[in-house]
Amino acid sequence: MSSTTRTSNTTRTSDATRAGDTAGTAEVPPGNVLRIDGRRLLSAETIAAVGAFCDRVEDLAGHGNATIHVSGVPEGSWAHELTVPLVNKWERALRRLERLPAATIAIADGDCGGAALDALLTTDYRIATRSARLVVSVEDGATWPGMALYRLARHGSSAAAIRRAVLFGTPVGAADALALQLVDELADDPVSAAATAEARAGAVSGAELAIRRQLLLDAPTTTFEEALGAHLAACDRALRRAAVVGARS
Repeated sequence: MSSTTRTSNTTRTSDATRAGDTAGTAEVPPGNVLRIDGRRLLSAETIAAVGAFCDRVEDLAGHGNATIHVSGVPEGSWAHELTVPLVNKWERALRRLERLPAATIAIADGDCGGAALDALLTTDYRIATRSARLVVSVEDGATWPGMALYRLARHGSSAAAIRRAVLFGTPVGAADALALQLVDELADDPVSAAATAEARAGAVSGAELAIRRQLLLDAPTTTFEEALGAHLAACDRALRRAAVVGARS
């Protein structure tokens, strides 16, 4: 993304924040923290806020982590005033979030649906309070068929709780989410748990983490022969990095 485009996106987000806009689903506090309120309807402001957050993380060139707080389920119709182009832009923003050159850590509290669930499922490490529930929104007698269903299915479409969530919109409670590995940890003090996770992830370069994350995501749908080249390239990169470090010591 060009610096001009980034500046434009950031300016629009800042203007919306100063104007007290409540139409979006995301707030963008200073630093590498993003808050997404699933109660609010998806909007262009939401997408711009996520884009601005990604800009800030990418500008750190792989140094530092990113924390995303998610909560809330849509109030009223999830599809109100949505269009396919808007949904496509949102899914592309989520894909960018999923590929950030940094460890992404989510804190989920209470019911999480809509944009909150979408964002949660893109992160690397997910911490949930014991009151958390993952909720697939139901719209006009059917669950919303967004990419959250795809990400849930990748965790195991045969799991009964996931099948019920995808087909019937049955919420997945915190204990089931942990058992199904949809979240990594349940915590009474999620902020402290996030700090511990950030310290653990801090030992890994964000750029290198992004490469290994992509290899992991590609593995279920890639044959050995197709994957070999990408893994060898990653190994070559690691060996070159090790050689540079060895030459300096």
